[in-house]
Amino acid sequence: MSLSGPLERWNFAWVNGEPVRLAQSFEIVNPATGEQVGRAPKGGKKLTLQAIDAASEAFQTWGRTLPEERARVLHGWADRLLQHQAELALLMSLEQGKPLEEAEGEIEGSARFIRWYAEEAKRIYGETLPGSRAQQRIMVWRQPVGVVGMITPWNFPAAMVARKVAPALAAGCTVVLKPAKQTPLIAIAMFAQLIASGLPPGVANLVTGDAAAIGDTLLGDRRVRKISFTGSTEVGKRIMQKAADQVKRLSLELGGNAPVIVFADADLDLAAEAIVSNKFENCGQVCNGINVIYAQREIQAALCDKIAARVRSLKVGLGTEPGVQMGPLIDEPARAKVTQLVADAKAKGAQVITGGHCIEGAAYERGYFYAPTVLAGVTADMALTQEEIFGPVAPIASFDEEQEVLDRCNETPYGLAAYVFTRNLSRIYRMSEGLEFGMVAVNGTSLSVPQAPFGGIKESGMGREGGHHGLDEFLELKYVSLTLVE
Repeated sequence: MSLSGPLERWNFAWVNGEPVRLAQSFEIVNPATGEQVGRAPKGGKKLTLQAIDAASEAFQTWGRTLPEERARVLHGWADRLLQHQAELALLMSLEQGKPLEEAEGEIEGSARFIRWYAEEAKRIYGETLPGSRAQQRIMVWRQPVGVVGMITPWNFPAAMVARKVAPALAAGCTVVLKPAKQTPLIAIAMFAQLIASGLPPGVANLVTGDAAAIGDTLLGDRRVRKISFTGSTEVGKRIMQKAADQVKRLSLELGGNAPVIVFADADLDLAAEAIVSNKFENCGQVCNGINVIYAQREIQAALCDKIAARVRSLKVGLGTEPGVQMGPLIDEPARAKVTQLVADAKAKGAQVITGGHCIEGAAYERGYFYAPTVLAGVTADMALTQEEIFGPVAPIASFDEEQEVLDRCNETPYGLAAYVFTRNLSRIYRMSEGLEFGMVAVNGTSLSVPQAPFGGIKESGMGREGGHHGLDEFLELKYVSLTLVE
């Protein structure tokens, strides 16, 4: 799988197991350099209908395929991703901007998710219940939903493909996937490895192009029984409204506004290390990334110093360069948003401890780079405490009492993830129970593992990815009542 070929290398969709090229295409640009790194088909309604046709036909057989066969295909996919890990990571870094080390880790993590669901395919159990009459027998079956439309984001363009496609295929569903317009190439390349693993034609299809036309076609076609979407809350709400016409099932992983709360009894070195690792991963473009750091007043200055020291040491640059720890933001609108949020905070009294500006210089002038930033003196009236920053900015606010900070965190309409650092066991339970978020991490900031249900509440979405809960998202319950006759 050489990446040294022309820009047309991945300029095709996948329909019915075959690459489909179109007359029109769009450019994919490296956000670190502004250079074109590839092209992808500019498809729309026609291409999407072809993909739905293929998925609908393939479901008639894939939905009845033995679990062991579905597992074999998924294990093969994971194997092939790891065999091509270096090339796939390079492709991802070129179109998304993240450092190679992060990209390689994402491919490895994708393979872990796929392997998990390869094994879960064998564990789709039904139930037998006591009847209410002597001759009655009751069974509960779990059956695949059917054709699933999937829309994945640009920030983790490989991981989100794996996290959606693997459980769907394990459950016996067929899929039509639309990757983000900024990062379609890695998804196209991953599907090449999936299809090469022996997947029957039509089971997994991929379309790129006009987002509105593709989305409306998926939502409007009754053969598509479910939509799985990861992206902004704004778009997620529009999908909910359109899905209501057919009462179409949904999984939505939407925006987050994740707080981290550091109490005075916490291990500050542990907290600082974990916070920086979370906050500046992927240039801060992480759905469950920390948005505001709440430090108890007596340790705020010490924690700020420890965080700032680590942030100043981060190496920023092209993701393909050795030793780079943080790349660019995805595009100019993303950088403009971060710039505006920092300006608003400064105007309202926040102090810039480090960073706080776009990075200049010949090596950065064509990319969307922003300096890793730490702000102190952050208050609730600043826009960055209410909006998802989605950038490399760590705002630090202070608090005095436990109930005070709990109330402040729960005021947000979002509820994806929250983080707590403390040694007090009673407080750990109080905060874990009291925080109105779908996920809570204590004394750590890592949440994404194959065996656990990743997802949020409130305006952060519905449904879960990961664990057996993620498999349930693609299964329907059927109750069968049998009366025995002589």
